[in-house]
Amino acid sequence: MKFYPPLIGITTSGQNQTGSFCVRREYIDAVRLAGGLPMLLPPGEPNLATVLEWVDGILFSGGGDIDPAIYNGASHPTIYNVNAERDRFELSLAQLALHSDIPILGICRGLEILVVASGGKLVTHLPDEFGETIAHRAQQTRPCEHSIQITTGTRLASIISPGEAKIISWHHQAASTIPTAWRLAAQAPDGVIEALEHEYHPWAIALQWHPELALNDTRQQRIFRTFVTAAQHRKAAFSQKTG
Repeated sequence: MKFYPPLIGITTSGQNQTGSFCVRREYIDAVRLAGGLPMLLPPGEPNLATVLEWVDGILFSGGGDIDPAIYNGASHPTIYNVNAERDRFELSLAQLALHSDIPILGICRGLEILVVASGGKLVTHLPDEFGETIAHRAQQTRPCEHSIQITTGTRLASIISPGEAKIISWHHQAASTIPTAWRLAAQAPDGVIEALEHEYHPWAIALQWHPELALNDTRQQRIFRTFVTAAQHRKAAFSQKTG
């Protein structure tokens, strides 16, 4: 029997000034390296149920900020690249995915989408609430590295081991609280929530950092490999059911 890799849907930005939908190639590289077949999911698709029928896993990628009005948050001068079409598409897709058994990986904005889709709120600008002891976003154009603490007993700890880990960070927002049905999986020394995982969904992990920017780190690679493996198992189980 011919092997077909799991199809991993990756969300993209909204249309830019040239009318293009974009996503950083590191997401695609990470999925391919882990054995998945990437498929881009630009905002605007009206039939979300069809998306879930086709893909075997969904990766909510990073990008611009979510409109604070959606989660009753306050506006802030640092908010950037808000795209209403992308917000609507990803929030609806996240809600549908969370009510299915499809493996979900959220990265940076992807964590924020999953938080808001679950009824949570965001810190609109981290320095205002957490200070600048840790530069989660050293500059607008450059990520930075800092440590986090992986929570013992979590799925994430079983993937990359509990305790301290070095990660690449590039964000100025984060979850302000942990939504219902989610649990803390990692935290920065300043208290910023760095990872969440769903308590009841078969496989849903959200990371505030960027593991796709550290693919030379085997611990970060394991996140994608475990995600793609979960998608492959779901694909195989579905194939058996449908004959």
